[in-house]
Amino acid sequence: MTLSMLATLGAALSLLIGSGFVIVGVIGLLKFNDPMTRLHAPTKVGTLGIGMLLLASILNAMAAGDPSMHELLIMAFLFVTAPVSANFIAKVSIHKRTCEAPPKPLKDGTWSTLDAPKDE
Repeated sequence: MTLSMLATLGAALSLLIGSGFVIVGVIGLLKFNDPMTRLHAPTKVGTLGIGMLLLASILNAMAAGDPSMHELLIMAFLFVTAPVSANFIAKVSIHKRTCEAPPKPLKDGTWSTLDAPKDE
């Protein structure tokens, strides 16, 4: 087997795995009713699926003899923006009160700071 054949085989395998993850993400997006549960499907599973599809594109370009690194930039952008957008969607859902409220913070005032509690 040549390197080109291995790259083509890896691209095919990456396409199958990525397509499977994307399908699971779409099913999760359609099945869940609550915005907070619906949020996990595209951000977790979809990101991994798109990452595998982009890996397949990189391998296919290498097999064709025309390597491109644009996919790495797309992957980096996707992996940076997906958690940020998920955080904003979750915050909007919490503030609109369309989901369960998070637990109340402790009353000691140190729950979000580096201060030590006074009883220590």
